[in-house]
Amino acid sequence: MLNRLKTIARHLWLDADDTRRAISPSMLKRLTQRVAASERRHSGEVRICVEASLPLSYLRRLGKHHPIRALARQRAVMMFSKLRVWDTEHNNGVLIYLLLAEQAIEVVADRGIARHVSAEQWHNMVAHMSSAFKAGRYEDGLTEALAEISAVLMQHFALDGAPGAAANPNELPDNPLLM
Repeated sequence: MLNRLKTIARHLWLDADDTRRAISPSMLKRLTQRVAASERRHSGEVRICVEASLPLSYLRRLGKHHPIRALARQRAVMMFSKLRVWDTEHNNGVLIYLLLAEQAIEVVADRGIARHVSAEQWHNMVAHMSSAFKAGRYEDGLTEALAEISAVLMQHFALDGAPGAAANPNELPDNPLLM
């Protein structure tokens, strides 16, 4: 019960201002440029979402049957839908979701890319990033996440680059969403 109250208090304490302190305007600009550069090499779409804390509607469910990590995953899946990452032409959108209150990272991939990447591979990518996040090195962790996801997207959805090849429209914003 005490741990539940501590978790709820931590989430109620943090807000969007904490997100903006963790992700400076210059870092936001660099991350936006990295997403854009990545997407010029493959047909996938990558969104980054950084949220300070879970909404109260999620925290109310916190308990034995809904541990905080499961709630973070549920929130990432909901943001995947809300940000329309699932709505890309080739179904190869990927969301990188960072929850600051828990220093939790979630990667949610659409079915077009998910069929090429095992759950274990996604888990390993997240494990690589987690040490940077736990040390408060959010830019390093997000840059590493983007690099690993870009490599997978290039492997399976590389752009042809030949003259006359189909254009690659930018279907989703490149800038990370800070909440």
